[in-house]
Amino acid sequence: MTTVLVTGGTGALGRHVVDRLRVRGHEVRVLSRHAGAGTHVGELRSGAGLLEAAEGASVIVHLASDFRARGRPDPMQTRQVLAAAGQGAHVIYLSIVGVDRIPLTYYRRKLECEKLIDGSVVPHTVLRATQFHDLIAWGLRSVERWPIAPLPLDFRFQPVAVEDVATRIADLVAGPPLGRADDFGGPQVLTLAELARIWREARGGPRRTVRLRVPGAVARGFRAGENTCPDHADGTHTWAEYVAANPEPVYRLRG
Repeated sequence: MTTVLVTGGTGALGRHVVDRLRVRGHEVRVLSRHAGAGTHVGELRSGAGLLEAAEGASVIVHLASDFRARGRPDPMQTRQVLAAAGQGAHVIYLSIVGVDRIPLTYYRRKLECEKLIDGSVVPHTVLRATQFHDLIAWGLRSVERWPIAPLPLDFRFQPVAVEDVATRIADLVAGPPLGRADDFGGPQVLTLAELARIWREARGGPRRTVRLRVPGAVARGFRAGENTCPDHADGTHTWAEYVAANPEPVYRLRG
């Protein structure tokens, strides 16, 4: 049995990681700012409570990230995790496929975290995954009631299930530090047009999509599929299966 500390363990991915680790017999600690949400109370920006939570842990799975702030606190939080790990604990960090090729602000900060980890003396594994199903769904849900939705339909994605990523992370916990693990992607690379069509067929909207032409280096990266890893299509749950498994009211537009 391994003692594992999980940061971000109460999030959408973190809950699945914690469940899988516990099923496999690991002692799991979850750091949270809120009493009762995890097993240990702490705060990553200041490091308060982190040393206590990490004491005796053989592995730290670092999933915490502030997407709403475009990752601004992430490098400082990563420094705190590395300090708590010392030279003994194996740090597993979840990053994103394409962070080194697409100059999105959030991606740049994830890449900065990778470099901090790689430049440390801490044994580590960096795992890059493609976009979660939930992220694509969030974007399409926001426009599904629109009669016409302008979208960058030529952007390419390889959506992956959080359950599949959680299983991969649990496998890494049981193994040695790899430095950089193989990228991990969903089973299919699809354009946003294809993703939206599947969504519309299941949920009724948006009724019509039109291509939004987006300029710049970030858009070029997504059009080229720099955020995908077709050679590592290791996820098992498809986008269509995700949409079918998440039935919500279908908005039929009159006309």
